Amino acid sequence: MLEQISGMEADVAFTLAASIIAFFSVLIVWQALIYRDPLAMRARSLGQHRQNLKAGMLKANANRFQRVETLSLMRAVTQRLNMFKGEHVAQATDKLTKAGWRSKDAIVVFMFLKLSLPFLLGGLVALFVYGLGIVDVAPMVKVLITTTALVAGAFVPDIGVAHVVKKRQLQLQKGLPDALDLLVICAESGLALDAALNRVSREMARSSPELADELALTAIELGFQPERRTALSNLVKRTELASIRGVVNTLIQTEKYGTPLAQSLRVLAAEYRDDRMMKAEEKAAKLPATLTIPLIVFILPTLFIVLLGPAILSAMDGLGSL
Repeated sequence: MLEQISGMEADVAFTLAASIIAFFSVLIVWQALIYRDPLAMRARSLGQHRQNLKAGMLKANANRFQRVETLSLMRAVTQRLNMFKGEHVAQATDKLTKAGWRSKDAIVVFMFLKLSLPFLLGGLVALFVYGLGIVDVAPMVKVLITTTALVAGAFVPDIGVAHVVKKRQLQLQKGLPDALDLLVICAESGLALDAALNRVSREMARSSPELADELALTAIELGFQPERRTALSNLVKRTELASIRGVVNTLIQTEKYGTPLAQSLRVLAAEYRDDRMMKAEEKAAKLPATLTIPLIVFILPTLFIVLLGPAILSAMDGLGSL
């Protein structure tokens, strides 16, 4: 009886598998033989792409309108409080320019953050200290913590901008030797200075976009400034790098005295490349000393546990059996 049941189950399973295979085989053949109009498929895909582009444009417009409304609110608040008067505005504008933020709205956002961040940070700290009672300290200490948060909020925008400026200067310094090599090639090929800067900025757009932006802006200023020295001096003001100051002085001297531009730039490029290599070697030489503390804190304890652990456990077992 059991043999008949098992035999019937085997026949049913075999029949079911054969039916599934036959169904999928017919379906595959049907899909292969069915006619598809490529023009209709192309039109459908183009319609879908058009709808996606329309949705993206509507979303971008909505974001742009929202950003404009936010900037209008910031501008109204800062103008109402007369925050755009004084020398600190010019200094803040110079800092933002060095950070790569040259928009007219950058100073508005910066001044609004300097105004609002102290109250925002101080309010959050006061909420955690007084409202939620997370910090259980003396009342004078709570006042000191809240006051410190208020003062720190006023310096957060300056610290952030200084960090961005330092990072940008590092990127400019890294890409300068390659840009000088390209500038030497352009000078030897007979290009003028503004045309050479335009070509170098296009070539450096991927590897060093910060330097490409500065060179492109300098090339534009060379076209409409009455004196070329003014455009080159603006490049020094925007970057505040000794290496770029050396390049600008070389360009001014070659224009004034008629010395060969390509040879001077080649010497500068070799010097800056050697300087970059020396900095890399200096970092590599500091690496063993830098890794000493992580080695002692994280690796040596694990190594001691692996090596001395079995011996300690064996000694404990031996002492426990006595």
